[in-house]
Amino acid sequence: MVDTFASYKYRNTCNISSLDLHAPFAPLCSDRQSMITAMSSGGRIGHDAPYMPRGCDMRWFSTEEICEILSRFEKVIILGDSMMRHVVGSINVLIRKDLGYGAVTDWNFSSEERQDCFCNYQFNVKACSVQGIFKTADVVKNDPESLACPANTIDVIIEMMIRFPIPSDELDRLRALLPTKKPDRPYAFVFGHGLWNDLDLQATLDWLDTLLEVSKQHAPWLASSPSKPSHLSTKPKDRAAAAAAAAAAAAAKRERKHELGFWPRLFMTPNAAGKEKPDEWIVSQGNKALMVFEDAVGMEVRRRGVEHVGTWNMSIQSNKFDGVHVDLKGNLVKAMMVMNWLNMIEVEKF
Repeated sequence: MVDTFASYKYRNTCNISSLDLHAPFAPLCSDRQSMITAMSSGGRIGHDAPYMPRGCDMRWFSTEEICEILSRFEKVIILGDSMMRHVVGSINVLIRKDLGYGAVTDWNFSSEERQDCFCNYQFNVKACSVQGIFKTADVVKNDPESLACPANTIDVIIEMMIRFPIPSDELDRLRALLPTKKPDRPYAFVFGHGLWNDLDLQATLDWLDTLLEVSKQHAPWLASSPSKPSHLSTKPKDRAAAAAAAAAAAAAKRERKHELGFWPRLFMTPNAAGKEKPDEWIVSQGNKALMVFEDAVGMEVRRRGVEHVGTWNMSIQSNKFDGVHVDLKGNLVKAMMVMNWLNMIEVEKF
């Protein structure tokens, strides 16, 4: 077993080994669905012990492997709240090989910020949220030497969209990310939502449906697929046949509503709550509510052709930075979940 963080900056100061985060075992998951199920239902043997998927294992990739996976995509777009911003931050930790400041804009830090936003404190939502890295393009522009990936090969970005209804300027920013013509490489989308709407299932589904519809309208190549031939070669001759034909047509229309071209999409539901969670949120956003929400969202997004990975099991025995957000170690596990999902997308079909 190898500590993939051995050569990372501040490895010893932050005192984090990749082997502290994930305990590898055999066999590896053989397909994307079994891996998503394994990651969603895995857990830990003891508080803050290494995480293990259930039944089959995910990969813990090296930085070089992560760079190669990301390079298969024109852009990886992450849409959601502060939890998803921390996933983007953790991806930047991995591709910058920097446990101390990899998630934040350390190139413009004051001495005070370098002290306040170091190691685990990079994810302090009160002191360091503004300093978080929102897109790899900012790293390329301001600190290109810190990026381990070859120049101009990767593009990962988050757009903060936390509430429903979604403000029009936020939807405009999404449109600006999407070309109207099919690119050379596919786009991948990762969604995360819930707490800002108090785990209101309908609000989350309306949020997701809005983003899917706006994306399809602006970039129709995302959902384009060959039209299916009709099974009715002649017009029905009586009312019963006409009614049956109409019912079949309506069912086919419902099926086509979520019909895809090549559009990789993953929804990541919120992690478990910790003991520091404020008492006023225990009923509406506590662990029972989070578990119910995760199950319901999983069922609903799959009906929309969106894959789902849950993080409650992964995080229930992990450290929480503030009772809401997991710490650097927990966020690195989330980032590696996303990387495993991306790795199994069959980009050759694009």
